[in-house]
Amino acid sequence: MTRFSLFGVLAMAIVVVASNILVQHPIGTWLTWGAFTYPLAFLVSDIVNRIEGPAAARRVVYAGFVTGLACSAIGTQILGEFGPLVTLRVAIGSGIAFLLAQLLDILIFDRLRQKAWWKAPFISTFAGSTLDTALFFTFAFSASLSFIEPGNDVSWAAEPMALLGVGFTVPFWVSLAVADWLVKIAVDLIALLPFRLAIRRIGTRVA
Repeated sequence: MTRFSLFGVLAMAIVVVASNILVQHPIGTWLTWGAFTYPLAFLVSDIVNRIEGPAAARRVVYAGFVTGLACSAIGTQILGEFGPLVTLRVAIGSGIAFLLAQLLDILIFDRLRQKAWWKAPFISTFAGSTLDTALFFTFAFSASLSFIEPGNDVSWAAEPMALLGVGFTVPFWVSLAVADWLVKIAVDLIALLPFRLAIRRIGTRVA
């Protein structure tokens, strides 16, 4: 593993740990601080992918996945006001969503590597973020998957409510997912600038 790949592993671990901590701190009704740091995981893997290729990016993602599992294991042992900070459904959802979304991001990025410089990071992160949001919130809160952890009462997440407080009526967790997805896409756009600056500074090839 090269020095840059090691830097990518460290950066990914920092993003994952920070996001697991910050997700415990809400902002208003729909978001947590973790929603703003978690999308940076795609920036890390995309930079590594551009510089060292998809194999190196996958190694960074696997390291992030293991870090996430460790964070979830620790979270299940910490009791909050309503039980463990991390439930089984949240742990399963976050792990599956992170791994599959990141691998999809790497695959799409590699396919678009030779296109205009912004297409690979934007389109791959857009697709990965969409998959990540759909998988995590469905696994963690959908009533249809309550069999995963019958003892975990997530009925609060199924309460009908106007989408983001203004739209048509949906389960509460759908509003959480939509708000989270919108933040991911916003960060995706903003992250194009540091992506461009990073690959220019490092002097790698740019399609």
